[in-house]
Amino acid sequence: MERRRVGILGATGMVGQRFIQLLHNHPWFEITWLAASDRSAGKTYGEACKWKLDTQLPAKIAAMKVQPNVPELCEGELPKIIFAALDADIARELEPKFAAAGCAVISNSSAFRMVADVPLVIPEVNASHLPLIEAQSWRRESGGFIVTNPNCSAIGLVLALKPLEERFGIESLFVSTMQAVSGAGYPGVPSLDILGNVVPFIKNEEEKMQEEVGKLLGHLNGESVTMLDAKVSAHCNRVAVEDGHTECVSVKFRKKATREEILAAWSEFAPLRGEGLPTAPEVPVEFDAAVDRPQPRLDRMRGNGMAATVGRLRECSLLDWKFVVLSHNTIRGAAGAALLNAEVLARMGKLDKLGIPTGAAEGQAVLA
Repeated sequence: MERRRVGILGATGMVGQRFIQLLHNHPWFEITWLAASDRSAGKTYGEACKWKLDTQLPAKIAAMKVQPNVPELCEGELPKIIFAALDADIARELEPKFAAAGCAVISNSSAFRMVADVPLVIPEVNASHLPLIEAQSWRRESGGFIVTNPNCSAIGLVLALKPLEERFGIESLFVSTMQAVSGAGYPGVPSLDILGNVVPFIKNEEEKMQEEVGKLLGHLNGESVTMLDAKVSAHCNRVAVEDGHTECVSVKFRKKATREEILAAWSEFAPLRGEGLPTAPEVPVEFDAAVDRPQPRLDRMRGNGMAATVGRLRECSLLDWKFVVLSHNTIRGAAGAALLNAEVLARMGKLDKLGIPTGAAEGQAVLA
């Protein structure tokens, strides 16, 4: 099958680099356009980017010219599929311009996650929310749309919670995170602030987690999502770990659950199995029975960095049960999450008619 042309917005940052790493030789997508800020535009990618990943920068990508980060200044044909790795303030300005230009904007930014008609999606959890794109004004007017993936700390948590919420219901949730420095981008947290230290504050992180869990585990209701009716309390901490977010979770269920039932819920959770999606992990939630697992150094690359690892399941004296969950924050929590969203959109046919208005004549869209 012919590979679809894609672009990366914010290509020189850490998440942009992960997009390049994961898209290199992807069977469905081919990078044909890279864009970044004014200080990088006009340079080759190799000149503009300080490559920080543990794989070689592909020579073809290194030789590509970095474009300005606005669609009207694109040299040549603008790809209709855009992976966006932008800070929220910049994304708020730029992502709508690409959607208005008829592009599918598959965003890692927080800028539009909580907007009513923008899907916030983890495919194993709530791919059913993707039809929300048909309610977006961009979709009606240009054929473009915006889809977002969640905060890096919410993704691993919600992967572990989804099979439990389906079987037992969730009444309340407490989570304390230990988040890797790569989540702060590059250069990230200064070494004298993080080495030998824990920083018990990450700007807006707790608020994002508490809001996004409700939307991710909520239910599609017409042209919006009804939030999960559960109390969520989060403490977020930055720790001296390179990659991998570790989270200690306590949960109160609406229905009694045994240890065996919880383990069965996790082991039987495979909603994308058989779909043939290249980035989807075979086992999205892996349980490790060792008393001291999961650990970032040992477990973050399970499922090629796309699986969440759970462990230390035990009864909680305050709520019902508690456990630890680990996920790779820049793969599953960022670029890999957006790439999997794109694969699901391709399977649904939502990447087939980009640039073609869907409902301008009628003045409204019908959810499909």
